[in-house]
Amino acid sequence: MQSSAEERPRWWLWPTILSLDAPAVVLLWQELIARSASVRLGLPERAVLGCSVWLSYCADRWIEGWRLVPDDIRTHRLRFHQRWRWPIASAWAAVLAADLLLSFTGLSAAELRAGAIILAPVSAYLLSHQLVHRKNRWRAPKEACVAGLLGAGAAVFVVSSPVPDLAGMAVPLVLFVLLCFSNCALISVWEDEVDRSHGQTSLALQFGRAAALSRALPWAISAVAAGALFAAGSRALPAAACAVASALFLGLVDRAEPRTGRRAARVLADVALMTPAAFVALGKFP
Repeated sequence: MQSSAEERPRWWLWPTILSLDAPAVVLLWQELIARSASVRLGLPERAVLGCSVWLSYCADRWIEGWRLVPDDIRTHRLRFHQRWRWPIASAWAAVLAADLLLSFTGLSAAELRAGAIILAPVSAYLLSHQLVHRKNRWRAPKEACVAGLLGAGAAVFVVSSPVPDLAGMAVPLVLFVLLCFSNCALISVWEDEVDRSHGQTSLALQFGRAAALSRALPWAISAVAAGALFAAGSRALPAAACAVASALFLGLVDRAEPRTGRRAARVLADVALMTPAAFVALGKFP
């Protein structure tokens, strides 16, 4: 009989398995943050960010799949990265080459410097959380690290543009980081047994009250974002509206998780962060 990780994955799991969900979320919020800062980004800034986020997530899963024995793997995404290790490594190298080419031909000197600064903490995170401090209970919570790095990625080419409105982008950026943290914190609760099996430390396993606080966080963020709807400037209104919708969606996904299961909940938690798609698709910006 096949284990749960060996069952054929449903079609809606493939964006997560292929590490496409995180780049989509960050690109949508990059656009929202840029508009809030009165910045117009070009194709190179979008493509480099999308490729870079994909490279980071893929590397994280590739390393974890490489470290684990097949019988311990509990998720489709790690099973896929272990089974197709070398084809994925080849694809990763090709995307890295394209990312570097786009960076050196399409980005400004300031954008290149800013991107290089982000590269250091991303590399440190992968080294620390996958290798050196993987089982250390008192390491920095990976959920906080991921949220901070995603926020930095979404903002890096905005702040390195010639004249960004830093005050205008502050609220959208903070809300995005909070949503990312809430997303990751809830996943750590849903996948606590998975992390135990994989020998991975998570927020839910590190701190006794993390589960209760993680489940309360989306509702708290929705309240904060609702307040931002009234206090923020006009350019931050789309981001505040999206944050309210995303936070409420996350809270509802968590409530439904016992019925839907952790896999569906994880997919829906990422979909919950894609609310800026409505503004981007319709072009409805102040």
